[in-house]
Amino acid sequence: MAGSDPNKLMAKADKLTKLSFTRWNADWKSATLLYEQAANGFRIAKDYEKAKDALEKASKGQELISSPWDAAKHMESAAALAKELGKWNEVADFYRRASELYTVCGRAQPASDALAKGARTLEDPVPEEAIQLYIEACTILEDDGKEQMAFDLYRDVTSVYIKLQKYTDAAAFLLRWGLAADKCNATHSQCKAYLSAILIYLYIHDVKQAEKCYNDCSQVDAFLGNDHGRCASKLLSAYTEGDIEEIKRLAQSSAVSHLDHMVIRLARKLPTGDVSGLKTNASKEQEEELDEDDLT
Repeated sequence: MAGSDPNKLMAKADKLTKLSFTRWNADWKSATLLYEQAANGFRIAKDYEKAKDALEKASKGQELISSPWDAAKHMESAAALAKELGKWNEVADFYRRASELYTVCGRAQPASDALAKGARTLEDPVPEEAIQLYIEACTILEDDGKEQMAFDLYRDVTSVYIKLQKYTDAAAFLLRWGLAADKCNATHSQCKAYLSAILIYLYIHDVKQAEKCYNDCSQVDAFLGNDHGRCASKLLSAYTEGDIEEIKRLAQSSAVSHLDHMVIRLARKLPTGDVSGLKTNASKEQEEELDEDDLT
């Protein structure tokens, strides 16, 4: 049927949205229906480029006729087609637009979910952009007081940072996760995040930063009296003593074994640097402190 030809449907819809001497008002309601029908036709024909364009126009139409939820759905569908076409910039743009439209509806969870879908799509081809989308998704939930709903997203961000070997960024985001967990009284998740951050600093052999991180986290009573806190304390002591076997033993402990796999893999490789010099340095510092106290 000629009426079901998606190209003709698009042409008819475009005509309805253009103003002329005989048309003073655009008929977006009728045009949007035609764009949606055209998108379906193009998808069946596997003409994803044209289907994507039709969905963009259908989304604009739904927005103009005050239906942002349907507009967001069309944006997500367009993003899925952009993925098929390998147009990664468009994938990010469409999911961001979908998120904005869900926000207009006052729906934080779908707004965050749209960004997370985009991030997962981009993890392999454009990991840096994936991280940005994940962080934006986290922020939406944080701003809405739904930190607990973002826990999987914190994990995803940390995982991508580790894959990119951006270890300090991974540790910093784990501390953000710990703060979010604190806000929703998720003590167990908070303590796991803190120990994970300390382990990452030890993995990159930044023992001073690991100690600073431990001292900061120890301001939280729950961490100090928790298995994760005790494990961190023992690990740092083992580093100070230059005790390689104790470090390896603690890296195999149950407190570490129940962390996320991405962190466990790093912990199992500890120690990654020379720890023998740490004991010497610690002894020197002690001697210097004693000298300062010696008033004779």
